[in-house]
Amino acid sequence: MDHLEIVLVTLLIAVTGLGALASRIGIPYPILLVLGGLVLGFVPGIPDVELEPELVLVVFLPPLLYGAAFFTGLRELRADARAITLLSVGLVLATTVSVAFTVHALVTGLPWDACFALGAIVAPTDPVAATEISRRLAVPRRLIAVIEGESLVNDASALVAYKTAVAAITTGSFSLLEAGGRFLLAAAGGVAIGYVVARVIAAIRRRLDDPTISVTISLLSGYAAYIPAEAVGASGVVAAVTTGIAMGWWAPTIVSPLVRQQGFAFWTLLTFLVNATLFVLVGLQLPSILHGLSGESPAWLIGTATVVAAVVTGTRLLWLFTTPYVIRALDRRPSQRERREGWRGRVVSAWSGMRGAVSLAAALALPAETPQRDLLVFLTFGVIFATLVLQGLTLPALIRFLDVHEDGTDEQREELKARLVATQAAIARIDDLAVEPWTRDDTVDRMRRMYDYRRRRLKARAGKIEDDGYEDRSIAYQTMVREVLEAQRAAIVALRNEGTISNDVMHRIERELDLEDQRLEI
Repeated sequence: MDHLEIVLVTLLIAVTGLGALASRIGIPYPILLVLGGLVLGFVPGIPDVELEPELVLVVFLPPLLYGAAFFTGLRELRADARAITLLSVGLVLATTVSVAFTVHALVTGLPWDACFALGAIVAPTDPVAATEISRRLAVPRRLIAVIEGESLVNDASALVAYKTAVAAITTGSFSLLEAGGRFLLAAAGGVAIGYVVARVIAAIRRRLDDPTISVTISLLSGYAAYIPAEAVGASGVVAAVTTGIAMGWWAPTIVSPLVRQQGFAFWTLLTFLVNATLFVLVGLQLPSILHGLSGESPAWLIGTATVVAAVVTGTRLLWLFTTPYVIRALDRRPSQRERREGWRGRVVSAWSGMRGAVSLAAALALPAETPQRDLLVFLTFGVIFATLVLQGLTLPALIRFLDVHEDGTDEQREELKARLVATQAAIARIDDLAVEPWTRDDTVDRMRRMYDYRRRRLKARAGKIEDDGYEDRSIAYQTMVREVLEAQRAAIVALRNEGTISNDVMHRIERELDLEDQRLEI
């Protein structure tokens, strides 16, 4: 890559500036990054960027997939397994086929394997913008969980189909029956390899207490599953997702609190940087892509991209307004009736089917010998632009118009129950420890009184006992604690500034104060 320094500086400035602007104006950052990357690619003096196709998936996908899987709730996946499976497998295949037939009809001479490759590229959804908007507008949790679960699993199913199509491009042969068998074998192999890798990594991390090493291993986990799976012909995507889900489920029992805190901060930053970099990189590559399409009419290019985007969105709408009625006709159990989503929720779900980083990475990873590769990348960008920018900017208005929201009482009730149960467990453990010879009576008494007060306050909040001013006194106490913590921070910063203590000592004490501050509920 020529002018590497300029490219790196441009990426950092663009990602930082556009991310900050998105936060400032309240727009999900993927939307602004797509627009910013598009504009940036045509700024005079910005060098052309060319990425090695075979490196794109290996570099970008494993951390994206592992991170998304790690923070996905296994309980939610199980609870809505049927809905998620229908969307992430059935809808992906339907989208792949419908896009393939559409592009084959629109683009003269484009072979079927390239058409199916494009269909698989634009089939998976990206939940980042949709879930950020949905959470901000208090969309029901179950709807958000299905959108997230669908995106996680459809990454795997779409990219298995994508790999099958790319293999057909490179070998020059395509058999639907053979492709279907390869699809199933690759997925099954990916699950097996991902689970084995997760077991090995869990055993290693359970024996480590160094936060830096442990978080580094978490970064390598996606690659540790993805690369061996690809090497043996299994699905690296499914393997990375399987490892992420397993590690996310086991993490509370195998890593220390410090590792968890540092890991959460690390993955929040890494996910943002990987997503943002992909969006900006595509913008930087657009001029060279358009140069390769200079022989095509701009009107035809825009029209084709518009039709493909309409097919992607239309297929999703059609799927969400047909398959539920088929399922209802086949399954009339009362338990399933209670879980049925109304038409308003399905409209929101359909409009939340935005495309993003995974589609970008897959398009950029198309082999150089792919027929009309520049056109396929351009069409992918067109679908992302239409679904992410147009749907993303109109989704809030649609949610408000349809009045699809919940008051948040269920989540508050779950959190209150968790805090109360944890407090009762603390009191029970204090009573157990009181008989130990190494404990002191005054310490036991002080801790028991502190947790007993917390229990009464939580019970009052839950309506189990009368509120005798517990909440007001707690808020006043926590406010005072925060003021005292701020005074301590100011004191240690002053010591650092006057040279009495080193910067390392200041940060060590500052971190302890910050952790104590995070425990406050105000």
